[in-house]
Amino acid sequence: MGDVRLSYRQCGAVRLHVAEAGPESGPLVVLLHGFPEFWFGWRHQIDALAGAGFHVVAPDQRGYNLSDKPKGVAAYDLDALAGDVIALAAGYGAETFRLVGHDWGASVAWWIAERHPERLSQVALINAPHPAIWRNAMDNDPEQRKASGYVKTFAIPYLPELMVRSGNYKVLAAALREAVHPPSDEEIAQYRVAWSQPGALSAAINYYRAILKRQFEMPHKESLATPTHIIWGAKDKYGLPRLAEASRDLCRNGQLTLLPEATHWAHHDEPARVNEILVNFLR
Repeated sequence: MGDVRLSYRQCGAVRLHVAEAGPESGPLVVLLHGFPEFWFGWRHQIDALAGAGFHVVAPDQRGYNLSDKPKGVAAYDLDALAGDVIALAAGYGAETFRLVGHDWGASVAWWIAERHPERLSQVALINAPHPAIWRNAMDNDPEQRKASGYVKTFAIPYLPELMVRSGNYKVLAAALREAVHPPSDEEIAQYRVAWSQPGALSAAINYYRAILKRQFEMPHKESLATPTHIIWGAKDKYGLPRLAEASRDLCRNGQLTLLPEATHWAHHDEPARVNEILVNFLR
């Protein structure tokens, strides 16, 4: 990566640790990482977007790495997570902004596109369906229920933290290494530092606990007005491509790009292709 500026930003009741790159006068692009990453998960995208003239802001979402970690499951409800992002963008003086999310970051981005569309100019989602579609599929689609079996395990108190922490976070490291181009040992070491921050593990798992407590109403077809581009690695073991198609159908102006050889970690597997899509879409 090139010149990345690290700082803290107060976003309502929480302080977020953020990485920035690119010209501050450029259009604001917020990058939201998923589980179990942190801002560093966008290391393949930051330079490309900054080089295209965007002001790139990649926060550690609440609970992760160096950002604040409020206690309790309710603190990780989608409304709270979305509020952080809205406040973050407002702190940069952006009336509207571009939003890119992967995994949990994409879930938050979908929520903002539904609840706060007036704040977004474009939204790009990588390997995560709309949360209502995800929850519905976990409950009613046997194949997706199997793929999402770990989610119900995360609902158990205390035990998931013990399991994930064991063996120096070997479960999390193994998940990242499922990528076509897995992280190096040095990069995994940086992830382990983030995972070992006090309270970070419970906070990350609380995202799952919170979504299992929420009731969803399915948005109507073509009801989401924000221009949307879904990027989906077709070899994702955690999410079926038909969830991406169902999510696109909720969008009035939606595109879907399937990457046949990419996994859940599409932005790591095919960074050049993903960067090309993002730059062209967000311009």
